[in-house]
Amino acid sequence: MARGGFPGIPGGNMQQLMKQAQKMQQQMLQMQEQLDERTYEATAGGGMVHAKVSGKRELLALSIDPQAVDPEDVELLQDMILAAVNEALRQGEEAREREMSRLGGGMGGMF
Repeated sequence: MARGGFPGIPGGNMQQLMKQAQKMQQQMLQMQEQLDERTYEATAGGGMVHAKVSGKRELLALSIDPQAVDPEDVELLQDMILAAVNEALRQGEEAREREMSRLGGGMGGMF
């Protein structure tokens, strides 16, 4: 093995590899901050329930059409709320995974 080198690493330059890793880490932190600032929205019950969540996975807003409130069927309303909130959270997770995988691909999936 060459001095300071590693088999399988082109040029074997450990300093260059460390710089690339630090750059990747900075890019990942920036991406996480950007993703945390995004919002995701979803509806359920034909638009009767609307949920808005942040990239930090926090429920920001929930609106319910008064027509969705049936005292005889509270369970349906609960189901619509869960569906809207869970869909908005799912959208956020998919976006986070998609964006972070783009960064990880540059280092052979190391991150």
